[in-house]
Amino acid sequence: MSQVTTHVLDAALGRPASGVAVSLESEGGSPLGSAVTGADGRAGELAPDALPAGRYRLVFDTAAYFAATATPTFYPRVTIDFDLADASAHYHVPLLLSPFGYSTYRGS
Repeated sequence: MSQVTTHVLDAALGRPASGVAVSLESEGGSPLGSAVTGADGRAGELAPDALPAGRYRLVFDTAAYFAATATPTFYPRVTIDFDLADASAHYHVPLLLSPFGYSTYRGS
């Protein structure tokens, strides 16, 4: 399993957001992996099984997700920067998404 995982919930519709492209990057912007959320809103094999401690970034292509349903959005892309402090720990970073707002947290 990927050391970093995510899932996207469409808060406006009250269901998982399927079809959202997400990528994981190093702090310098180097791509480390990418996936598209499935029917359950989860991105499968997003990243390597192990990463060194450091700063990373998840980038969600929200413009394409909302365009698929002709829904206007204020945020064409959501970028979440986070610190992976413990190289032996699993990091789950969910995204709660709506057309005009979003929130995130460190999940389990």
